[in-house]
Amino acid sequence: MELPPMIVWAIWSFLLVSSIHVPCFFGSAAHFSNETDRVALLKFKHLITDDPLHSLSSWNDTLHFCHWQGVTCGGRRHPQRVIALQLTDQNLVGPISPYIANLTFLRLIDLSENGFHGTIPEEMGRLFRLQYLSLTNNTFTGEIPANLSHCSELKSLFLYGNHLTGRIPTELGSLSKLTKLVIHVNSLTGSIPSSLGNLSSLIWLYLSYNSLEGSIPDDLRRLVSLEVLVIAVNELSGTIPPQLYNISSINFLDVTWNRLHGNLPPNIGLTLPNLRGLYAGGNQFTGPIPVSLSNASGLLLIDLDNNSFSGSVPLNFGSLKGLSRLRLWGNELGIGKAHDLSFLTSLINCSSLQELDVSLNRFSGALPDSVANLSTQLRILRLDYNMIFGSIPSGIQNLIGLTLLDMGHNFLTGTIPISVGMLNKVERLYFPRNELSGQIPSSLGNISRLYVLTLSRNNLMGRIPSSLGNCAYMQWMHLYDNNLSGTLPKQLFNLTSLIEFRVGNNSFTGSLPLEAGSLQALGNFTVSNNKLSGEIPSSLGDCLSLEYLQLDGNFFQGLIPSSFSSLRGLRSLDLSRNNLSGEIPKYLEKLIFLQYLNLSFNNFEGELPKQGVFGNASQVSVLGNSKLCGGIQELQLPPCSSQASKKQGMSVASKVKFSIIGVVLFLILLSCFFATLYWVRKSRKKPSPLPSAEDPLVKVSYAELFKATDGFSSANLIGAGSFASVYKGILHHFGTMVAMKVFNLQRQGALRSFMAECEALRNIRHRNLVKILTCCSSIDFKGNDFKALVYEYMPSGSLETWLHKDNHDQLTRSLKFTQRLNIAIDVASALDYLHNHCETSIIHRDLKPSNILLDDDMIAHVSDFGLARFLFEVAQTSSVGMKGSIGYIAPEYAMGGKASTQGDVYSYGILLLEMITGKGPINDMFKDNLSLHHYAKLALPEQVVGIVDPQLLLEEAEATQCNGKHINTRNKMHDCLISMVKIGVLCSAESPRERMVMRDVVAEMRAIKDLFLRARIH
Repeated sequence: MELPPMIVWAIWSFLLVSSIHVPCFFGSAAHFSNETDRVALLKFKHLITDDPLHSLSSWNDTLHFCHWQGVTCGGRRHPQRVIALQLTDQNLVGPISPYIANLTFLRLIDLSENGFHGTIPEEMGRLFRLQYLSLTNNTFTGEIPANLSHCSELKSLFLYGNHLTGRIPTELGSLSKLTKLVIHVNSLTGSIPSSLGNLSSLIWLYLSYNSLEGSIPDDLRRLVSLEVLVIAVNELSGTIPPQLYNISSINFLDVTWNRLHGNLPPNIGLTLPNLRGLYAGGNQFTGPIPVSLSNASGLLLIDLDNNSFSGSVPLNFGSLKGLSRLRLWGNELGIGKAHDLSFLTSLINCSSLQELDVSLNRFSGALPDSVANLSTQLRILRLDYNMIFGSIPSGIQNLIGLTLLDMGHNFLTGTIPISVGMLNKVERLYFPRNELSGQIPSSLGNISRLYVLTLSRNNLMGRIPSSLGNCAYMQWMHLYDNNLSGTLPKQLFNLTSLIEFRVGNNSFTGSLPLEAGSLQALGNFTVSNNKLSGEIPSSLGDCLSLEYLQLDGNFFQGLIPSSFSSLRGLRSLDLSRNNLSGEIPKYLEKLIFLQYLNLSFNNFEGELPKQGVFGNASQVSVLGNSKLCGGIQELQLPPCSSQASKKQGMSVASKVKFSIIGVVLFLILLSCFFATLYWVRKSRKKPSPLPSAEDPLVKVSYAELFKATDGFSSANLIGAGSFASVYKGILHHFGTMVAMKVFNLQRQGALRSFMAECEALRNIRHRNLVKILTCCSSIDFKGNDFKALVYEYMPSGSLETWLHKDNHDQLTRSLKFTQRLNIAIDVASALDYLHNHCETSIIHRDLKPSNILLDDDMIAHVSDFGLARFLFEVAQTSSVGMKGSIGYIAPEYAMGGKASTQGDVYSYGILLLEMITGKGPINDMFKDNLSLHHYAKLALPEQVVGIVDPQLLLEEAEATQCNGKHINTRNKMHDCLISMVKIGVLCSAESPRERMVMRDVVAEMRAIKDLFLRARIH
């Protein structure tokens, strides 16, 4: 039908007008929309309270917002609309403005690794184009907004490393395009929503390190594309749903540290053929290890430790060519038969194997020679706490990559092969509680990295090789309970890093060398039940770190050295069964940490003190010293002559009475003496009752901590941090003041901090690391989880207090140059130990003055390992969520770099410069590109005097008095300061490659100290 001309004309007129006005309309709309984006960004910036890296400095009117840092605008279709907001690791602090929802074209938001706090705005649910959202490693609180389910295009949701609470919203199950849901390391509660089974596109599901409970939903079986399932460290119970094992795409399954039970299905390797990592440790699994696991030929990691698996280890594990870690410790594996260890031979084919730990099981049989043919990449080999017999294979030197070898607590016989000395990378060597015989090979002295040597409770004989004095990093040497003889080599007493030297229950002769006083780090010195003679060297009083000194059962004579008064940290002193004489020193009363004192069966005389340890009869023994008198009544010593009656008219009956009493006492003492001799002979092979690195910690309850702190009273609060508060108090277990770090488990990250600190401190000990005494993992009076760590109390406080806080007591005036130098050496030694001498290198990640604690003798102890990470963990993690303290964090971390030992070196450099200048890295003077590093670098070398702490200048001025007597000391002090500034500048270099390593730092700092001390002497 043909339209009338007027109508046709009207239509064409309308279209013509529209063609003229439409561009103008859309132009106006585009301008309005662009302005909306600009305003939304400015609203976002307005709520930022701290921008230390000036990341938002470009967000101003001089640049179009599409050119602002972190802002990306669209392409051809929407050239001036914001499609991405990416401000990763910029140390930004503040809440997120709800105006972010006006950026309606956003496809990507990445605000990870910052200090954003508050709740996640519900308005984000209006971003219907959003595909990627990452808010990881911030401090967000509150619940996960259910409105995020409206972001229907969302493919990746990363919220891990925050303080989020509440339940996982069931609404998230409607995000049909979601491929990655990563919300671990929060404080989420409740159960895993079954609605997550609707996420048919899901590839990653990370829910670990929360407080989730209940069972694993059967509905997760519908996640047919799932590749990674990580639900570790929760409170999940029940069994793993059988259907979950049918998701053939799974390549990484981690359910560690829950309350799961049941068996692993026999066909797991068939239904999960793509499995590369299987972590099920710390649960209650039973039954055999499935033979079918070998069908998952790509398996790299098998961790089934701390369960109740039984039976044999499958012999076909050798077909897993890429296997790098096999951890089966703490199970019930082995059937007590000769072929229990046959699986070791099959593992020869695993050429990538780096860790093999089958300790704490029931394996029996002879140790096969094939062990020596395992992978040359093997770093850790643990066979301890089994029933293995036979000899150590002579070909063990083939395992050139070993850093830890533990075959202790078995029934091994024969000699220690000389070839063990060819394992030049070994750092820890354990053969205790076997039946090894022969001599200690002198070749062990060739292992330059060795810092733990435990050969105790064997049948070794002969002398201690003097070559062990070449092991410069030796810290623990346990040779007790053997048949060793000869003299103690003087070379051993040059090992200044020794922490424990225990050689009791042998047949050593001769005297203790005077060089023993050089063992400044020594904490436990045990030479009990030998044949040592001579006087106790007074130089032992220089071992200021001594806690346990056991010299009993020898032939020492003379007096107790007066120098022992310097051993202020002494906890146990046993001098019994020697030939010591003289009076018992009064200064022993003042050793406040002394909990055990045994002076029995010597020739001591005079009045026994009554204070300190002498005031508790259960802590002191003085039997067999017939000339002692006085003391507390419970010890039943006769009164001293000054206390006895002087009456001359004593009756004959009284004299007879006292004579009879004397004879009876003598017979009782004689009986005790022979009983003691019998007991000593019988118990020569019994475990030592003294605490050591091998002994478990004493457990304490919540009630005991509550009582010790007066209900966690603020009067006993000595410090508070992000995750914990520290209280002081006296625990009856230790009888002295301790520090109790109580974790606030309501704060996200607190549990992770507790676990990190436990893991870091579990197997490390060094005189310059804070010492953990015990722990408490319990519930409080309200039924809530409670976790705390108990440390030695450091009465001198933190380095932060001494450097910067006067508090009207003029503390800053008393921190002398030598003290600062010693503290710097102490901290460097601790870091060197963590980086280079632990089983696995540990990165502290939060070195700063407030984490350096000082004891009575101003010895520094590095504390707070809540952010510590093992180096291998960092290597396996794409992002470690770098935290720390502003000013001490290495610059590469701000650019997304991984944590490294060089990051700690940077922090040490800043710390050292702060100790010299008295200025912290965030001092008001450091701005406009001037930092503490550049401030010190510009002063080298001529202007160093101009930047040092005025207190040091005052000390330097005092050194010029007395008619110039100390001019040499002053000059050397100036030279030392220059050298220390150079080290601080090198350590805090911007590039990690330009920084020193801690081993060299320790050597340089000690050389500086030697230079200064020589100047003082001359």
